[in-house]
Amino acid sequence: MNWRDFWNQDTPIYVSERHKVLHYRLIARDIAAMIPAPGAVVLDYGCGEALSADRVAAKCKRLYLCDAAPLVRERLQERFGTEDRITVLAPEDVAGLADASLDLMVANSLAQYLSLDELRDLLRLARAKLKPEGRLVLADVIPPDVSPLTDAAALLSFAWKGGFLKDALVGLARTAGSDYRTLRDELGLAQYDEAEMMEMLSDLGFEPERRRPNIGHNQARMTFVAQPV
Repeated sequence: MNWRDFWNQDTPIYVSERHKVLHYRLIARDIAAMIPAPGAVVLDYGCGEALSADRVAAKCKRLYLCDAAPLVRERLQERFGTEDRITVLAPEDVAGLADASLDLMVANSLAQYLSLDELRDLLRLARAKLKPEGRLVLADVIPPDVSPLTDAAALLSFAWKGGFLKDALVGLARTAGSDYRTLRDELGLAQYDEAEMMEMLSDLGFEPERRRPNIGHNQARMTFVAQPV
């Protein structure tokens, strides 16, 4: 099994339905806040189930939702197929978008599941598809000093505030024996420090900056905003 196979199924990442709903609601709020204008064209690359994508679409002209997992795309199509502003894409479809057509491209909680070459290819794709004044948001990047224990603590804090602490405690125990933990041990998660990510973005034609806060609930991770140059 690889990471794409893992996400192409029901996973133990979300400890309860409330966790999933609150997670995607928070992500949607953060993405919507970055949309530059109501006429913007936005791509959420590696979007997952994006339960609150309609909230993002309400703030822009067109929202593309892209995910590599066929099961996820099927669910997105079922949920948002009647939404005029939302289009569901496979990764290979993104290459067919017109160059310099996107105002905002978001890749949230994705870099850790890509090889270095895959990440570089994604950044080159973003560079081609973004307008000169467009922005790439690369979010939830994991620094080398962030451990599974740090992630667990962030989840428990989120769960306490969101009212699903008991489910989170049970879910963490379940995840410890799941395919996710096995894959994390076998394949690892890609980690980058701030200087590495800034250098990579600069080398591939962007002017990057670190953005605080990070998208989502885990503030031990990093978000970068980059403009093509």
